[in-house]
Amino acid sequence: MKKHYLSSEITKGPYSGAWEANGFVYVSGQIHQNEKGEVIGETIEEKLDLIMTNIKKILAEANLTLADVIRVHVFITDISQLPAMNAAYMTYFNHPLPARTAIGVSALPRGASLEIEAIAVRS
Repeated sequence: MKKHYLSSEITKGPYSGAWEANGFVYVSGQIHQNEKGEVIGETIEEKLDLIMTNIKKILAEANLTLADVIRVHVFITDISQLPAMNAAYMTYFNHPLPARTAIGVSALPRGASLEIEAIAVRS
């Protein structure tokens, strides 16, 4: 199995930003934190935008884009915000949309309220 570690400056924790194995890129869960590791964002849209920006940067390290994403996991602490998150989420992807799971959780690392992980594949 061919595998490759992607070292991302965005990742601020005890984990890899992403790994590539056999053409699949597994992006670790990203929370709404900036390059300094500060958890920021007031609205669900601001939080999602920061997360998606971070995911795009990680994918770019592998010469991939959001168009290459085939699977997404969403973790959200306030499930009542899921409709607003869904509306904003739709602006990042074209059809066919990635397969996705959204899970309501009681807490996320560092007090974040939204976390997203993704799997992309090389065409």
